[in-house]
Amino acid sequence: MQLLKVAENGRKKLTPKTKIIIFYAIAAIFVIVNCLMIAVCDNYVLSLLPSLLPLVLIIVAGFFFSIDKALLFSVMCIPFSLPLKEFYPQLGFNIDLPTEPMFIAIMLIFLLKLLIDHKYERKIIKHPLSIMILIYLLWHLITVCTSTLPLVSLKSFIASLWFIIPFFFIGILLFNDTRNIYKFLFLYMIPFAGLIIFTLIKHSAYNFDQHIGNDIMNPFFNDHTSYGAAIAMFIPFLIGFVLNKEIKIHWRIVSLVLLVIFIGGLIFSYTRAAWISLVGALGMYLILKLKINNKIIFAILIIGIGGYALFQDKILMDLERNKVESSTDFSKHIKSISNITSDASNLERINRWNCAVRMFKEKPIFGWGPGTYQFKYAPFQHSDEKTIISTNAGDGGNAHSEYLGSLAESGLLGLVNYALICILIYITGTRTYHKLKDRKLKMVVAAALCGLITYFIHGALNNFLDIDKIAVPFWGFAAMIVSIELFATEKDTENKEEISVQKE
Repeated sequence: MQLLKVAENGRKKLTPKTKIIIFYAIAAIFVIVNCLMIAVCDNYVLSLLPSLLPLVLIIVAGFFFSIDKALLFSVMCIPFSLPLKEFYPQLGFNIDLPTEPMFIAIMLIFLLKLLIDHKYERKIIKHPLSIMILIYLLWHLITVCTSTLPLVSLKSFIASLWFIIPFFFIGILLFNDTRNIYKFLFLYMIPFAGLIIFTLIKHSAYNFDQHIGNDIMNPFFNDHTSYGAAIAMFIPFLIGFVLNKEIKIHWRIVSLVLLVIFIGGLIFSYTRAAWISLVGALGMYLILKLKINNKIIFAILIIGIGGYALFQDKILMDLERNKVESSTDFSKHIKSISNITSDASNLERINRWNCAVRMFKEKPIFGWGPGTYQFKYAPFQHSDEKTIISTNAGDGGNAHSEYLGSLAESGLLGLVNYALICILIYITGTRTYHKLKDRKLKMVVAAALCGLITYFIHGALNNFLDIDKIAVPFWGFAAMIVSIELFATEKDTENKEEISVQKE
């Protein structure tokens, strides 16, 4: 935890309690002012001024307070972050304000401190998940060098650094103090709940129409899919907080209120992938509670993939019989999930997936380069696969799959690296859950793993790890699991040994 304390000079005159009050007062003022600017002004450009303030504050906080508070402050700002192109549409690049400049500042401060002190927990670096993430980053760096668009890939690689370093490698140290886990979660969820309420109020003016709901959360989210994915990731935590009797009653009440808001947001997001992902999260919880062996789970997964490969034609024929399209009617909207005949959203995903596979076949080893899919997929579209929402310019976004996107952009090793990260998160989470005796920590690990499972499932249909609202909880939840395994399970074991000695 020493690396989280950047400077002590100038802090002795303030008590810890006073510093915390000052810090969170500034944070609250920022959020209130920014929300008022956005709500009152029709033009979002005016909200740029208060959005720039945190960049200055984060540097001050990093040097005169500590990186942990700076990191938590940045989490508080994430739900209301806005892309720079909202202010300057003509720019050739984009970055989320105020969060991504804050992440960059935190990352640079941390790396500078690391270079000066040469101190970092070795057991973190030696953890299998940490090693796999470093290999993942190394391979991405190699594919930057072989990229068809080097500048685009370099930006994509650097962006992955400013998510992974602060929220995984610093996050593991931060969550050594388990109180910071709860701070991280509520500092994200409470502002997010405000955004969900704001979105629902806007949506209610259109009688919660499904087509309007696809973009009603703009400009804070690109569309309903990333919005629904973010909501789904936090619902397991809220359920855990509500049901866990060891949590203080006032926090359980707050969690219940937030849960109602989040469920409302999820329902009216009309995000089918997010709905499916919560079923997967429930399955993950049952696996943990029933203590099902991981070998059985992986065997079922392999059999499922093999079965699909063998009976692919028959499965597709059955799916083609479904003509129900997405709709405001929830029963029809659910049925439309398997419609690959007339539902434009589903058909466009298949178009993008086929393009990703064709791109992979042309460059199977290094891929086209990180972040390049959206600029390169157009020539790989087939006319009979295009939909009413396809574009000839190929400017409609990414591969709509975290897995196939990695395959097209970073080759076979890119897909393998990402898949192994997901597998190692799963193995680490289940192992840690069964080691722990502390019920509150078991709940945190279970919720973090279930939240990540929602994204593993969602990632088959979309890819959002390049946006702050998804990348931060993804790497943050992974850091929680690793931190609890490395630090809390050791404390748990020591406590059991002490109790055993006392009994003797």
